[in-house]
Amino acid sequence: MRFANPEALLLLLLPALLLILRRGQPPLAVGFPVSGELRRLPPSLALRLHRALPWLRALILCLAVVALAGPQWGVRTTSIAREGIAIAVVIDTSSSMSAIDLRLDDRPSDRLAVVKATLRDFVTGGDLAQGGRAGDAIGMVTFARYADTISPPTLDHAALLGLLDQVDIVALPTEDGTAIGDALVRAIDLLDQAAGASKAIILLTDGSYNAGEAEPLVAAQLAGAYGIRIHAIGAGSRGTALMPVAAPDGGTEYLPSEVTIDEATLEQIALLTGGRYFRATDGAALRTIYAEIDRLEKAPNVAEHQQRYVELYPMVIGLGLSLLLFEILMINTRLRALP
Repeated sequence: MRFANPEALLLLLLPALLLILRRGQPPLAVGFPVSGELRRLPPSLALRLHRALPWLRALILCLAVVALAGPQWGVRTTSIAREGIAIAVVIDTSSSMSAIDLRLDDRPSDRLAVVKATLRDFVTGGDLAQGGRAGDAIGMVTFARYADTISPPTLDHAALLGLLDQVDIVALPTEDGTAIGDALVRAIDLLDQAAGASKAIILLTDGSYNAGEAEPLVAAQLAGAYGIRIHAIGAGSRGTALMPVAAPDGGTEYLPSEVTIDEATLEQIALLTGGRYFRATDGAALRTIYAEIDRLEKAPNVAEHQQRYVELYPMVIGLGLSLLLFEILMINTRLRALP
């Protein structure tokens, strides 16, 4: 507890002084003969109350002084403020991402479906031990031959995941390719406009750079200059996988093909920016990778201590007024004295 005006407490000397002066004065009384027996009778309740009146008045004055001093009761609260980071997720949507060589919940699945499902868990928390990225602004870029901005960094993760559901493999052969550099440049531009001191890019691809104007390593150097980390993930099994190819009838068929991911370039991209490279050979591995990235990309927690004060003077005044009314009532009724 504290007082807003502690200097007012000096006035407490006044009630003490009044009590001292009161003790030096002889009590007013009316003389009459009293027998010895009456002297030995115990004092009545009225007499005791009458003797206590000076102390009651002193207490009322003390309460008035305390109220004037402004008593306050402090409640200390601690709030943890988490400063979120900005993340741009860059997803490869070239035709090779439809290769069926990853498993999701023990079922064979294409790479893009696994990437989307595990990314959703990364954002929301899902089955991961982490609690998701609720405080982070997350944006999304997709790329094949061309890079497209799907969403700027946003805290509206429900809207972001709705857009993620609509991400699909490019439909036209003329749009196929792997423009990693262009996609990174778009992500860098998104994060440069986003608030926050900590920024990162998560790049998911299953191929090698073969389209676009920007060289991937040049884009990585640019990200490093802006202080943006890039965590690169190579999505695909090792050995052979069922890859989509054009069928003679104009449709699509899946044939075994060698899995080729330019891991050396992806490792360099991560190294140039202070990030890490991961290889995801199945859905479980990709979930583990996201959990590791979640651990690496933690924003600092800042503890803020606040002191909230409750004014107590209304209660002190209320108590003092109650005692004053009690005194007025007594001296005009039961304790009324003759003039």
